[in-house]
Amino acid sequence: MGPQATLTDRELHSLDAHWRALNYLAAGQIYLTGNPLLAEPLRPEHIKPRLLGHWGTCPGLNLVYTHMNRVISARDLDAVCVWGPGHGGPAVFAGAWLDGTYGELCPDVGRDLAGMARLFRQFSTPGGVPSHASPQVPGSFHEGGELGYSLAHGYGAALDNPGLVVTCVIGDGEAETGPLAASWHSNKFLDPVYDGAVLPVLHLNGYKIANPAVLARLPEGELDELLRGYGHEPLYVTATAGADPAQAHHDMAAALDLALDRIAAFQRAAREGDGARKRPHWPLIVLRTPKGWTGPAKVDGVPVEDTWRAHQVPLAGVREDPGRLRQLERWLRSYRPDELFGADGRPRPEVLVCVPAGDRRLGANPHANGGRLLRELPLPDLAGHAVAVDKPGTRLHEPTRVLGGLLRQVMADTAERRDFRLVGPDETASNRLQDVYAVTDKAWQAETVETDEHLGPHGRVMEVLSEHLCQGWLEGYLLTGRHGLFSSYEAFTDIVASMAAQHVKWVQTARTIPWRAPIAALNYLLTSHVWRQDHNGFSHQNPGFVDHVLNKDPYTVRVYLPPDTNTLLCVADHVLRTRDVVNVVVAGKQPCFDWLGPQPARDHCARGLGIWEWAGTERPGDEPEVVLACAGDVPTQEVLAAASILRTRLPELAVRVVNVVDMTKLLPRQRHPHGLTDLEFDAVFTRDRPVIFAYHGYPWLIHRLTYRRAVHPRLHVRGYQEMGTTTTPFDMVVRNDLDRYRLVMDVLDRVPGLAVRAAGLRQAMADMRHRHHDWIRRHGVDLPEVVQWSWPG
Repeated sequence: MGPQATLTDRELHSLDAHWRALNYLAAGQIYLTGNPLLAEPLRPEHIKPRLLGHWGTCPGLNLVYTHMNRVISARDLDAVCVWGPGHGGPAVFAGAWLDGTYGELCPDVGRDLAGMARLFRQFSTPGGVPSHASPQVPGSFHEGGELGYSLAHGYGAALDNPGLVVTCVIGDGEAETGPLAASWHSNKFLDPVYDGAVLPVLHLNGYKIANPAVLARLPEGELDELLRGYGHEPLYVTATAGADPAQAHHDMAAALDLALDRIAAFQRAAREGDGARKRPHWPLIVLRTPKGWTGPAKVDGVPVEDTWRAHQVPLAGVREDPGRLRQLERWLRSYRPDELFGADGRPRPEVLVCVPAGDRRLGANPHANGGRLLRELPLPDLAGHAVAVDKPGTRLHEPTRVLGGLLRQVMADTAERRDFRLVGPDETASNRLQDVYAVTDKAWQAETVETDEHLGPHGRVMEVLSEHLCQGWLEGYLLTGRHGLFSSYEAFTDIVASMAAQHVKWVQTARTIPWRAPIAALNYLLTSHVWRQDHNGFSHQNPGFVDHVLNKDPYTVRVYLPPDTNTLLCVADHVLRTRDVVNVVVAGKQPCFDWLGPQPARDHCARGLGIWEWAGTERPGDEPEVVLACAGDVPTQEVLAAASILRTRLPELAVRVVNVVDMTKLLPRQRHPHGLTDLEFDAVFTRDRPVIFAYHGYPWLIHRLTYRRAVHPRLHVRGYQEMGTTTTPFDMVVRNDLDRYRLVMDVLDRVPGLAVRAAGLRQAMADMRHRHHDWIRRHGVDLPEVVQWSWPG
């Protein structure tokens, strides 16, 4: 049994008018390019030449929009909606137009006849707006173009927003995705004291593009057990094709009232009680509506409403078929637009009775335009965390462990304002960031036992073994005006590659929309990386996320490979200050040589790359004979070890050592705002000298970034070649031809005249590689001269 009806006749009339207006506006966007209020009979020229869009989910979304307006107005509720069904754009555009927000932000789409015409014409039209909930939609902070992330985004928005209610509409097709399935467990992390509430609305309209939806076909008892098992108390609202929608309005109003009453009671008990409480079983609404509800029941005698045929455009060929044109007109007039809008296109007063005012409107809520709420993140002075470096390459630190100290201070400095979170898949301590636990626990609302450590109901470290869920939480958190960092094993970040791409697209588009305020950067820390996953083996050895990211919009993506502890601190300080970008930082957690002191590290990171004069042997005023370049901590060590061999064995050879921190510096200036001009690039890498480049990831990325440069024909790149296994750390670089001995051989092979003059040295390098091969199989550890090596300067 569902909740009982609560509406008066006047309330029912106004809610139904608002809902019909939304349905009319949604259908109009799909079909009409003229005659927006049907002031004359429809003619073919009033119909768009290409009919694009998705009608099937819109009436159900419109019902939620209408009834959320009612409860926001009645309760003065601070609420946002996440619209999960992928192509429900017409519904959300209609809602923002009807509540007036759209016209305020975009005056050419004002709440009048001209604005309605513009609303219709621009939808899914070249130069217009997309068909899904996108950055162009006021009140949206969730990209609807790819399914699976709505509920994680909703929970991310609720974190540290104690006064916010996030209603999340989940499509039944979306509910079949892996990320969404994991997202049901987010309620075990939601703190009723410091966080807001998430009200999921599982919208079951029965079908996807061409197939039935799994959850819609489950017997209700089985579905109820599933949702209760996830930790929810389901409330049911069911609409039937052809039936009077009045009962659906009554049931939806009652379900929302009951759900919000329960949410308020849970929060009141947690915030005013003595602290002894159980984890709430939060309410959830199961909304069943016919797919394509209120649309054409049949077309040419074939059922459409309440079938998969209503998914996209239920009436096709309208321009060409007079009968279908008349059917479309009957459908649109069934909403009685003359009762809903005046001749000037303005909504009649009874349509707007339920619409909230000001920032309480769903289209205007500042949490859905999070940059409006964003505050500067308090970041500590790096001097208190940097490590001293008397001489390069003689002392070692674990870079991410030192970074953990800085993040601990950030956590402490944001303890009151609660607008910074660290997320990761069960790896915070593994990634050496556990210092943060001195000031905050890991968020946890489920059962605890005596042997647990650092679990607490109010923690701001989020750990769950689902990269999708970590990414979704953080995206929702950032999009609603806060800051954060996603720490992950490098190999498994590819799991969220598609999510990252969607976020890049959102930020890229939002930057072009004047009323969208900039948000804090999405920051990835990729550690436990390919070269130090020798113990976990081949499955954990994958540096490909960087390649994926660098394919995206150059104004939105950044990639940093700091070579040591102080450069990691500088990069972290930088990325945590940035806006409207995605930053990928790759850094090791294992002991790593300190190469640069605090100020040289700042200078080096500010440049993005640079010549390490102390490491090379080129003479002032002369050009180098060869350039040894590197990007990444392990490649940097191998390049410097190779440079030290050349310094000893071929002291007359002029070697230049170049280290790259910011990978986008390799691109031409016209391809990326961080890129170097040709003159700047040539000054560092030369135009015609051999360049041996040791790179952290796949070698071809360096070729792709530099193929336009003059020196490219003389560029030879070493990197990861998919040669991995469980082995020793140094064997990983040997297997992939990135080791110091191979790099020396590369120099000898490419500098004119050295192949003959230094043949003995080349033979010695090859012998060392053979010796290494035999040694690790006999002793199980790397060669003593490798393990004990340090920079000789």
